[in-house]
Amino acid sequence: MKTSNIYLLIFVLVLFVFALWAIVPLDSDRFGRQGLTLGLDLKGGAYLVYEADLTKKDPAQTIDEAMTGVVNKIERRANAFGVKEPIIQRQGENRILVQLPGEKNVDEAKKLIGQTALLVFMETTTDAQGQPIRDAQGNIQWIPAKAAGTDGAERELTGKYLKPNSKVILKQGTNEPEVAFEWNDEGSVLFEQITKRNLQKPLGIFLDNQVISAPTVQAVIKTSGVITGMDMKEAQNLSIQLNSGSLDMPLKIIQEQTVDATLGTDSLRKSVVAGAIGIILVIMFMILYYRMSGVVATLALIIYGVLITAIFKLVPVTLTLAGIAAGVVSVGMAVDANILIFERMKEELRAGRTLGAAVEAGFNRAWLAIRDSNVTTFIACIVLYWFGDTFGAFMVKGFALTLFIGVALSMFTAITVSRVFLIVTVRIVKNSWFYGVKA
Repeated sequence: MKTSNIYLLIFVLVLFVFALWAIVPLDSDRFGRQGLTLGLDLKGGAYLVYEADLTKKDPAQTIDEAMTGVVNKIERRANAFGVKEPIIQRQGENRILVQLPGEKNVDEAKKLIGQTALLVFMETTTDAQGQPIRDAQGNIQWIPAKAAGTDGAERELTGKYLKPNSKVILKQGTNEPEVAFEWNDEGSVLFEQITKRNLQKPLGIFLDNQVISAPTVQAVIKTSGVITGMDMKEAQNLSIQLNSGSLDMPLKIIQEQTVDATLGTDSLRKSVVAGAIGIILVIMFMILYYRMSGVVATLALIIYGVLITAIFKLVPVTLTLAGIAAGVVSVGMAVDANILIFERMKEELRAGRTLGAAVEAGFNRAWLAIRDSNVTTFIACIVLYWFGDTFGAFMVKGFALTLFIGVALSMFTAITVSRVFLIVTVRIVKNSWFYGVKA
């Protein structure tokens, strides 16, 4: 056997052992990856598609800059909320895909992630006696709190002047939750002037046009303050939103899907059973029909299964129900490539070639058909992935990505793994009957 084939055999075996070590047990934390990354349809969670109102963006920003800012802030909110491995992606010009695997409190997550969270400070209008002016319903009339900035220009006091270090604290004596915040240099200048002229008057704190607190100013404050009037969960969410920054544009949900974790577990179990049955049937057919060549194909298929599982775990690839279906399809395509090779081998053996020559000729002549069929599949996968990404169909994307990886790996196992195993096998088993041809 050629030295190059010996090296190739060693490489295949080492690669197999490494992949096996990476995935056994499947929930091991090799390279920082614990278990497979499951998609929403298997793990449960929320699938949301938001549409941004580009008419409300800052005119000084381009669309790409504004959308990138919104995506980054949503990602910070999702991470701070405790969602494990959220997927936040821009789709098209003004849409954002948000996937929250394993998240059970979907309504709370939607409120946190999609809320603009523009914090605005308002002061009251007063009459001649210095009393707040109220409307016909007795509600205080608020106006934006403004003051001169460091450059002398008048500015409204909003949350954009806050440092991203707000936190939830408990008020001494009552243990009521409060959100403590701190101003940057510009905010400190504005806040000092506003609190100075509003001593013993209420100062309204509004979040997205809704008053959340209206404390009476007791002293001139410059660098920091607290927001009260919320329960613990509301205070935690507000702190997350303030630290991530207010969204640059309003968002609205245009697509929403919630997957129950129980349904996901049941789907995963049935998919694994269906995949196992399909693989067992394929192996039985290959061994019964192609005999020794079928055994080689089975070994290559086992290596293929270990390698693709390692790729799914280590990359990681988010595995969806459609992705599992694509994996089963790619198994069939891996076997299909072997069938082309084995049939060419049988033709060469019938033509009188030796086993070694038949193996080389079978692989060389089957390669063009394997290449063309797989390239066609690659093109279809790219088109499917593009459509899934454009229209927010995560199942289509999962199918396309998994099939692409599976087919690419099947080419490697068919052309490299099966070939080197057959070269070794024909040196041991030399009767052509074991390869499907009468001796």
